[in-house]
Amino acid sequence: MNLNASSTKNWYPVYTQPRAEKKAFQALTDKGVEAYLPLHRQLKQWSDRKKWVEEPFIKSYIFVNIAQHEQADILMTKGISRFLYFMGKPASMPTRQITELKLLMASPYELEITEENLQTGEKIMIKAGPLKGMTGEIVSQRSQKQLILRLESIGCSIIVHVAASYIERF
Repeated sequence: MNLNASSTKNWYPVYTQPRAEKKAFQALTDKGVEAYLPLHRQLKQWSDRKKWVEEPFIKSYIFVNIAQHEQADILMTKGISRFLYFMGKPASMPTRQITELKLLMASPYELEITEENLQTGEKIMIKAGPLKGMTGEIVSQRSQKQLILRLESIGCSIIVHVAASYIERF
């Protein structure tokens, strides 16, 4: 086996135990693993109070940047259930997708996530604002357009509401 190939780092989505994302993320960072857990602020209502809390944006998922030989160590981390597989191999993601996901999470746009297999539409690119240069597909045409950014390696799509004036067809 080529030592270089086994030491090259890639981003992998890993599935966590239910509601264990934050603890698993902390355990991974305590081990020195580069990990990413997308969080978004959400207003929670209890019977006696309301409170803003940081919730995982994609339930039961954490992304780790590791070399292939480190996979067993990741699986032995408390809260981690398994790697996601595609065609018999652990699914990996391009660094570009992680960068785009981080950019989305930092944007002022309202985000929602869906696991539906949304219909393919017209290809577009955002030409202005913090998401400038990102590409996607139109889901519907209203006063606001919905841009879908597919993260195929984890089987979900992210819908971002973007003003029509920010969109360019290609």
